Amino acid sequence: MTHMFKIAIIGAGMAGLSAASALTEAGHSVVLFDKSRGSGGRMSTKRTESGDLDMGAQYFTARDHHFRNALQTWIANGWVAEWTPRLFLRNEDKLSEAPDDQQRYVGFPRMTSLSRGLLEGLELVSQTRIDSLEQDSDNRWELKDDNGTVHGPFDRVVVATPAPQAVPLLAAAGHLEQAASQVAMQPGWTLALAFAEPLDTAVEACFVRVGALDWISRNSSKPGRQGLDTWVLQSNPRWAMGNLETDKTEIKRHLLGEFADVLGIDVPQPVFEHAHRWLYARSEGACNWGALAAPEKGLYVCGDWCLGGRLENAWLSGRQAAHTLMGRK
Repeated sequence: MTHMFKIAIIGAGMAGLSAASALTEAGHSVVLFDKSRGSGGRMSTKRTESGDLDMGAQYFTARDHHFRNALQTWIANGWVAEWTPRLFLRNEDKLSEAPDDQQRYVGFPRMTSLSRGLLEGLELVSQTRIDSLEQDSDNRWELKDDNGTVHGPFDRVVVATPAPQAVPLLAAAGHLEQAASQVAMQPGWTLALAFAEPLDTAVEACFVRVGALDWISRNSSKPGRQGLDTWVLQSNPRWAMGNLETDKTEIKRHLLGEFADVLGIDVPQPVFEHAHRWLYARSEGACNWGALAAPEKGLYVCGDWCLGGRLENAWLSGRQAAHTLMGRK
């Protein structure tokens, strides 16, 4: 390719970082925008005196050979490590150890280490919420943020946000706007806990099939985590939907009680607790679009919701958006 583009990518989660990496490697000029203070999206970690707590994605798997190749590089760079927790399942009847031969990986020494590694060498404009896109007379894109500041112009734009946040940015391409508007995203509550003494349980990870919880992990069992005995509890979408506006004090009380019920032990008062609401925790259905594009507009869309969820699919979607922009297969 002889012509190099100036490209804006809105969203610095895994999909946006994947697209940015591929485009930068090909010689394009890329600027990432994100409403948060840093990169990673749902690869979120809360840093505390009790330890680093992964609040979003708990782990990821690797199936696609392109992703597995990238994974080997990340491991070699020290950004990722394998996690082999003692896994349990809690259903209506009992808590039992679950057979598990799945390879799981986590950021090292915290989940955000992967996103920060991928961000190296890229330009990020953080704490900037892009509200609208507008093409000028030369068909170049200008981005306006929620403070009224205009960024650009850019030759191409990649939107890498959750579907509901993408919709208002896609008004110039009706078919992209319509596709994104059809995707329902489910909410979730995450509760992070730290205890002065390790809890008396063999559980290091647990899928929960009863009550409000969906997942429990002994966060401190992950490679590289230091500090106290820390745990992360994640609710199921149905319970979260019914408790979107519930006070955080009540969220903490309820999920802590369910945590004790799942483990079947008396759980002491934690020395640290933090609840976080995810409005767009996961997509409700499975799409197989890969990425969306309006090449005639210079507008592209990617995200895990374009490819059925999962962190791996976010990376693949971003890669596909970049390759489509560059005219590659």
